Amino acid sequence: MKALELIQWALEFTEAGLTRLVSDMRDRPLTQPTSAGGNHPLWVLGHLAYSEGFASEILFGEPNPLQHWAKLFAPGSQPTTNPADYPSFDELLNTFREMRAKNLVRLKEIGEAGLDAKPENVPEPFKDVMTSVGKTYLLLALHQNVHYGEVCDARRVAGLKPLM
Repeated sequence: MKALELIQWALEFTEAGLTRLVSDMRDRPLTQPTSAGGNHPLWVLGHLAYSEGFASEILFGEPNPLQHWAKLFAPGSQPTTNPADYPSFDELLNTFREMRAKNLVRLKEIGEAGLDAKPENVPEPFKDVMTSVGKTYLLLALHQNVHYGEVCDARRVAGLKPLM
């Protein structure tokens, strides 16, 4: 298996997993994962969509098409439990999937040979880990799994059974 295939598979696998996890949280998207609060599924969807857009800024120096959501979903933002603060569940899920699809197309365009290139605009906190285009794309999938656990916990709080 080539690195490009592995990265593509990781991105597709994590997208499918997240979609399954959040699909039955549509009517309770603000369920927080702990009694002390935390990142609820609606915030997770928006944050992951925002992160997919942020990838174009990091990798290619292009503006994040979701910059208008920065206050709500950028790294360091704090979730609220006010539904009026957020776009709808479906808008966030669809936007995440659209942004992921664009990243997958871009990944294929880059090709195996382009994976070792340096990203254009890596934020300071990530300079040590986003050292190549390939690693940066793979981090999208790994980052998603961090938040996957939060959605799993929110599902439990909501009384839903684990998927596995």
